[in-house]
Amino acid sequence: MRKTKWLENNASTKSYIPETKLFTKTNLETLIHRYTSVYFKPVTGSGGVKIVKLMYKDGQFTAKHNKTTRSFNSVDDLYKWMQRFTGNRKFLLQRGIKLLKTNNNPFDVRVMMQRNEKNSWVPTAIFCKVGKPGKVATNYNQGGHLQYLNKTLIGAGYSDTQIKQVRSELSKLGRDVANVFSSKSKGFKELGLDIAIDDKKQLWILEVNTRPQFYPLKKFKNKSLYNKIVSYAKLYGRTK
Repeated sequence: MRKTKWLENNASTKSYIPETKLFTKTNLETLIHRYTSVYFKPVTGSGGVKIVKLMYKDGQFTAKHNKTTRSFNSVDDLYKWMQRFTGNRKFLLQRGIKLLKTNNNPFDVRVMMQRNEKNSWVPTAIFCKVGKPGKVATNYNQGGHLQYLNKTLIGAGYSDTQIKQVRSELSKLGRDVANVFSSKSKGFKELGLDIAIDDKKQLWILEVNTRPQFYPLKKFKNKSLYNKIVSYAKLYGRTK
């Protein structure tokens, strides 16, 4: 939540942040009536495992987790069911973004930002996580797969010119986010931004990972992206 506040309070990034609040009964009631869908997820990443999609329609509250959908008659009942997920961990409620689709599959974008030998921030990789239809998350361990940005955006109907514009906006957004984080602590050396593109082609920052995984990039036949990220990581002492 602290990271979200940093971005909400910065002029260059605040318009990219979907409304996000800590999980409480009051916040649940507010957001689920305000938006078409709301996502319930841990403050610290879980690889999509504990992400629940919440909806309210025609007097019914629904919660979708993995392949299971449950219905509830009241916010009270929904809240009690959700509490069993939390344990001692803090959870967030976040406005649901209707993800753009590539060849009928939802996707989001990962922007890898890393420090170079001059300690400047560089966008070292931009690629996509393509989910399965009906899945709550696009994560690799949720049945999703990685795909190059150009191929993904072509499948979503973008022209070559539009792809260049999106790549440029993603790179700028990555730098803006990295600069915000740097202003709070000099210790950040790498960031993994998870960015959604909605059905109106607007960008939204879903999450910023401060220890992003990059081993899934080994799945690409061409290992150049993976090797590039590893070479930058070695500059600040990370080897895998």
